[in-house]
Amino acid sequence: MTTIKQHHHTPWFLWPFKALWVLLTTIVEMVGRFVAIVLGLVLMLAGFLVSLTVIGAIIGIPLFIIGALLTLKGIF
Repeated sequence: MTTIKQHHHTPWFLWPFKALWVLLTTIVEMVGRFVAIVLGLVLMLAGFLVSLTVIGAIIGIPLFIIGALLTLKGIF
């Protein structure tokens, strides 16, 4: 399902508030992506380290996969 963004005209006296809002939302989005990538890499590392033992592979492989998916979601 696609969403259609409608551009509304902003009065000139409200433009600084809109610009500040767009800046803040962009910063929050970028921080969220960064956290997702870092958390995904940590989960991948933990999954790899746990998988070094045979018994730990039962938990380590899914942990690595979840970390990889989280990293991909953060990138794209």
